[in-house]
Amino acid sequence: MHSKGGLWARVYVAVHLALVLLPMLVIALLAVAARWEWPLVLPREFTLRGVRQLLSGGLGMGWGTVGVSVGIGLASATIATVAGALAARAICCHEWPGRRLFEFATMLPFLIPGTVFAMGVQVAFIRVGLAGTVTGVTLAHAIVSLPYALSIMVEVTRAAGTGLEEASRTLGASAWQTLRYVTLPALGPGIASSLTMCYIISFSQYLLTLLIGGGSVRTYALVLFPYLTGGDRAVAGAFGLGFMVLTLAVFVVVEGLLAKVLRMDGPRGAAGFYAG
Repeated sequence: MHSKGGLWARVYVAVHLALVLLPMLVIALLAVAARWEWPLVLPREFTLRGVRQLLSGGLGMGWGTVGVSVGIGLASATIATVAGALAARAICCHEWPGRRLFEFATMLPFLIPGTVFAMGVQVAFIRVGLAGTVTGVTLAHAIVSLPYALSIMVEVTRAAGTGLEEASRTLGASAWQTLRYVTLPALGPGIASSLTMCYIISFSQYLLTLLIGGGSVRTYALVLFPYLTGGDRAVAGAFGLGFMVLTLAVFVVVEGLLAKVLRMDGPRGAAGFYAG
């Protein structure tokens, strides 16, 4: 029985890897395909035209566009994760009137159609002077990402509980020591997951960025989308490949930073943080 279960587990992992890697392989082939007709399994001819366009910064895809996209993604992900963590704390660790209504209200971007929501945010931001600005686009992305961040942080906060925090304060730790050495490490996996999810949502936003940015805020998705719909598959594939590389690079950096910031080591680690 154990060996049979292990076999099914390996099959399950293999299927999931195939579902993830196969689309990535197709995008990589599209990036170098000059002719790829149905029903050929591999392209008939190859070209580096799309890759050269991507690396040269042509077609509006310069380092400035990349920097703006990454900056907006990281900023909106941070805002959504911090807000989600605080809201999750209020929902999971405290009882107060209207708690359920508040939790429902934070999920409204889930329930409202994306186009309608984007138009509503656009009108509101025009009135307050945020339309056509990087700040406005960042806040709009954070609003859309907040339900995802809250869902993740609520589950992690419920799982962590407050028992370890209460024990640390009882043993003489200050509020900062408890936050640094108990709360944040306990929430670390959720924080990393929330940042990752929210960054992907922001980096891939097209319609919301177009409406709020008004064309003056150019992001990677805005430049990529016309080539996805225009039939230039070589350029679209190259830009899609760049999208994956940039996203993975940001993930590696963020994960590394979080691992260092939330690491519990040294004499003030898990066993000795209360020593003062």
